[in-house]
Parts: sequence; C-alpha cells; structure tokens
Amino acid sequence: MARSKPTDATAPSGKAGRAPKDGGRGRSSGATATGSGGGAKAGKAAKLDKKGQPKVGRLKKVAGQARMIKQAYSLTRKNDPKLPWIMLIWFVAVAAVIELVGILLDSPFMFLPLALISGGLAALIIFGRRAQGSAYRQVEGQPGAAAWVLEGMRGDWRVTSGVAGTQQMDAVHRVLGRPGVILVAEGVPARVRGLLAQEKKKVARVVGDTPIYDIVVGDDEGQVPLRKLSSHVMKLPRNLSAAEVNSLGRRMSALGGARMPVPGGPLPGGRQMSVSQRQVRRRG
Repeated sequence: MARSKPTDATAPSGKAGRAPKDGGRGRSSGATATGSGGGAKAGKAAKLDKKGQPKVGRLKKVAGQARMIKQAYSLTRKNDPKLPWIMLIWFVAVAAVIELVGILLDSPFMFLPLALISGGLAALIIFGRRAQGSAYRQVEGQPGAAAWVLEGMRGDWRVTSGVAGTQQMDAVHRVLGRPGVILVAEGVPARVRGLLAQEKKKVARVVGDTPIYDIVVGDDEGQVPLRKLSSHVMKLPRNLSAAEVNSLGRRMSALGGARMPVPGGPLPGGRQMSVSQRQVRRRG
C-alpha cells in the first residue's frame, strides 16, 4: 500500500527559513530613530538676533573686536609714530597715581589691580582719540569727506550722499533724523550755496513744516569744520519722534537717491577707509 504525501508544504529548515525576530525589528526601528533624530537636528532653526541675522557667540564677538582694534592700531601707528610712547606714558602715569594712593592708605596690593585696569583704560581712550584725529587728517580736503563723517555717526541717521553736485566734486548730502532734514554741503562756498538753496526748495515741497537745516563744511566764518561736523549735527534739537521720522522717510523716498557718485572713504592716494578705523572713530 502506497504512502500518501502530505498536502501542506512544510517551511524550509535552517536559519534561512526563519522569520526575522525582535532583533531584526530592533535594528530597523533603531535606524529609523537615528534618521529622524538627525533630521530634527538638521531642521533646527538657528537663533536670530533683533536684525534677523544669526547670533554670534560672545567669544567670536570679542575676537572680532580684538582684530579690528589691532588693525586700527597698525594703521594709526603708520601715520602717528609717537602713538605707542604716548599710550605707555598715560598707562604708567595713571597706574602710578592710583598705586600711590594705595601706598598712602597702606593697601598697595589691594590697589594694584585697579591701577592696572585704570592705566589700560586711559591708554585705550588716548588711542581712540589719536586714531580719530589721524582719520580726520587723512580725509580732510578730499572729495566725499563730509559724507564719510555723516555715514559714521552713531544713532538712527539716514544719510543720502550726493543728492546734488557739480563737475568740480562739490556736493550736497541729505540727512534725515530726529532734528528733521539736514542738508550738508562740501566744496567751494560760492558754488555750494546755490546747490543748497535748490535742494532746500525741493525738500520743502515734500516735508512741509518739518525743520530743514543747512550746513556748509569748512573753516571760514559761518561754516562747520569737518572734525566738528558729527558733534554739530548730533547736538541739533530733537524735533521729531521715531514714528514721525519713519513716516517722513517714506514720503522723502519720492525725492530719489544719490544723483552723483561720492567716493567711499576718501583717502589720499586712492586708498579707502577700513572698517576698523570707522569703528574706532565711532567709539571715540
């Protein structure tokens, strides 16, 4: 009697026929988790500052400022060879005075850190003032010098350089700020006064009753010297609020921008003012 064969097929024997157990599922889920974790890290948005730009760490900021100060020191020293000695004299003098006070009070070691910090601060202040003076001496008498000073002012000042000018590089610059509208002219006084009058009429038609100031840069009577231009503008009375300045800026956009090219960072020999010199000048 013949044996009957089973109708159901048996599963193949051996490891190859076994279904994947928890180990296989674990590897699969682990890979998925790793992938999702990497995607979360990659998709994490970088922190932004108030201006919408990625935040820079404090150490990077300090390193950047140190590089700028070093560059400014090198540039200033070329034009002012006495700078290191003057800074050293101020450092020693201020530190010695404070340390002398500590000696008189029988606390020389307690006053020593204060003496060193005060001496360093005094040397840094002197460096800023000498760097500022050196920068002004380089740009004085060059085309676009007034525009360079205006663009370096601290605060919310909206400068439009070269709104009017002549072929002889006389120029009028427009500044919008809390005092109102300020028109600054540089060049030969006989030529720039006509430019100022024309630009003042143009601006008055747009700004209405907003105060308009006109300044001629120079060393003659009734003019403002270049080195005092920044302080002169910043001392003008505050006639407008921040909201009024924004509204006025939108209205003044109808006047257009610069109508003549103004050299950026004018220096003798065609060189340009570096960022570090601008930073030192602003802090000075």
